[in-house]
Amino acid sequence: MITRIDLRGRTLTRRELLDELPRAEVDVEHAAEIVAPILADVRKRGAAELRDLAERFDGVRPVHLRVPADVIAASVGALDPDVRAALDETIRRVRLVHAAQRPADFTVEVVPGAQVRQRWVPVRRVGLYVPGGLAVYPSSVVMNVVAAQEAGVGSLAVASPPQKNDGGLPDPVVLATCALLGVDEVYAVGGAQAVAMFAYGADGSEDVDGVVLCEPVDVITGPGNVYVAAAKRLVRGVVGIDAEAGPTEIAILADGSADASHVAADLVSQAEHDPLAAAVLVTPSVELAGSVEAKLDARVESTEHRTRVMTALSGKQSAIVLVDDLEQGLEVVNAYGAEHLEIQTVGAAELAERVTSAGAIFVGPYSPVSLGDYMAGSNHVLPTGGCAHFASGLGVHSFLRAVQVIEYGADALAEIADRIVALADAEGLPAHGEAVRARF
Repeated sequence: MITRIDLRGRTLTRRELLDELPRAEVDVEHAAEIVAPILADVRKRGAAELRDLAERFDGVRPVHLRVPADVIAASVGALDPDVRAALDETIRRVRLVHAAQRPADFTVEVVPGAQVRQRWVPVRRVGLYVPGGLAVYPSSVVMNVVAAQEAGVGSLAVASPPQKNDGGLPDPVVLATCALLGVDEVYAVGGAQAVAMFAYGADGSEDVDGVVLCEPVDVITGPGNVYVAAAKRLVRGVVGIDAEAGPTEIAILADGSADASHVAADLVSQAEHDPLAAAVLVTPSVELAGSVEAKLDARVESTEHRTRVMTALSGKQSAIVLVDDLEQGLEVVNAYGAEHLEIQTVGAAELAERVTSAGAIFVGPYSPVSLGDYMAGSNHVLPTGGCAHFASGLGVHSFLRAVQVIEYGADALAEIADRIVALADAEGLPAHGEAVRARF
């Protein structure tokens, strides 16, 4: 079902190693060609185009593109009590962690009378996307909304695809989660068209939506399929985005001490997201590899989304990678840069400190990725496709801007005036120096 890649006894350059490692083929450029006309049409036609696209892609034509506030409020009452309790605890834990993320302002006195301050300022308005295709994600509502709220964003809008079985409204648990978080601006809009609506704003139809359906935002965040990723790529620069999130990934670095049942269960847990989901085990233990393969066969047969999981595990994006030892295994996972990295080894905490590329690291046998998906307190919107080499997961920082404030007195400027002039002249920009001289 899952292929093996044997790196034992091989010395590879970084480029050769990257070529050997499994990775999903996600053609964002091709998807961008498909979604570009959608973005243009939504920008031009607004609500009318959004309804047409919902009918085309979601099989339902929403009456209300903006979900009425009373519908959002009423959705909480229909929540299963156990789900309500789980959501409340998730919100509590995620808020606790994200409240600690906000960076501190600072002031530096460079010399007497010369001060540079830095303030962290939240963006004005954000658009938060919550997927709703193969599965629905109330947990993603929590991850997006709490991070933005803890950053101090004043205006938050959520979009999630209309559901045919729910009368053209987003999933009721998604709506209830918005209500629990105090969000009353929610749109029944999915896919690339939601990104377009947030980036450009959208006019409404006066009889249903009012003259303005949605005001443009400053930042768009949230996971989605390849078309959402492509749309975010195309609007970057018009708005800020978190990342071009692709199919989910799990990599597990494990040695012979790991429980094969745990490893197999964790690989399947991420494979059920998407046929393109990546599941990678890196291990120096041939015995563990064989045991995991056997456990996968049994577990896949009994899982609800068997076909989806089988496709993901047998795809070229998934593999068991055999290495000489944990040192080589660490080199492999750092080159791979997984969205989720589990470490199930002796001395897992020490190894975790040496990981340089991962969206999130899950340490030890009792920290499965599923914990992070829901209730660890961390954020589950994470960089995929190797973007962990340079990008962070969603957090309070995603909604903040660093603004520097410079305040010099006359004596402090006079002290360095000649040096500023010298640098300005060296760069061939004499007017810069003259702007300083004019003050004296």
